[in-house]
Amino acid sequence: MTRINWFPGHMHKARKEIAELMDEVDVVIEVLDARLPRSSENPLVDKLRRGKPVIKLLNKQDLADSVRTREWLSYFNAQDSVTAIAMDTAQKRLVQNIPALCKEAVPARVRAGRPVRAMIMGIPNVGKSTLINALLGRRIAKVGNEPAVTKGQKRYSVHNGMALSDTPGILWPKIEDQDSAYRLAASGAIKDTAIEYESVATYAATFLLAAYPALVAERYRLAELPDGAEALLDQIGRKRGCLKPGGVVDLYKAADILLTELRAGKLGAITFETVAEWEQKRIEAEQAAAEAAAEENKESES
Repeated sequence: MTRINWFPGHMHKARKEIAELMDEVDVVIEVLDARLPRSSENPLVDKLRRGKPVIKLLNKQDLADSVRTREWLSYFNAQDSVTAIAMDTAQKRLVQNIPALCKEAVPARVRAGRPVRAMIMGIPNVGKSTLINALLGRRIAKVGNEPAVTKGQKRYSVHNGMALSDTPGILWPKIEDQDSAYRLAASGAIKDTAIEYESVATYAATFLLAAYPALVAERYRLAELPDGAEALLDQIGRKRGCLKPGGVVDLYKAADILLTELRAGKLGAITFETVAEWEQKRIEAEQAAAEAAAEENKESES
């Protein structure tokens, strides 16, 4: 796989601004993608919030596998200073519960009669601006179905005892786990101009054939599942008329169809990752670190 990284200049600026403003924040609202909760969880958020309470909002739950979403909610809610909920920002009733959750996280400030200051954070294209508009009850934040729409930090007031700050969607300088990088790319969090489109579609097709074969067969009306990602893209291209002269499939167009429909939820409710998978990765990382430390100690003693 081609290594994926994407960290535009405005994101570096946003990181510095967030660090400077964090002293003025009581609660962080981190918007995650319910289809990839762990991969869309920016490790910079935990570093920047410095132990302050966080509401982890698994957005776009209507596009995600409900069984997997429940597992992820349990995983996050077991962590210190974390409250996790799932929703899509069109659910106005659930959106209106967010101020109460923020106030519950900092009761001392509420008792003092002071407004709760919340900062909304998250990766690009995850729904932060839509959430702000829903909380305010009017369209203020710019919304777009592409990453990096919000370019600068903004402040808004909410009259029910809340003060909100918005931030640009930020990724982190180096995405170590390339499964996460490809999932972020497949979901639309990373601009298509920063990735190899066909490579991302091949990754997505491989995942879908393994995890959700029935949804693939139904969406593309396949009597039999193809043997591998490239064969799937070939069949999609042929069924949708993506042919070059000589009957050769235009793989770029086939990739575009798959990723566009995947992102729009047209294949059905899909979650790219499981809690068990990430727990296994954590165990393996700890074992590797322990082995490296033991080897280092062995060399220093010899």
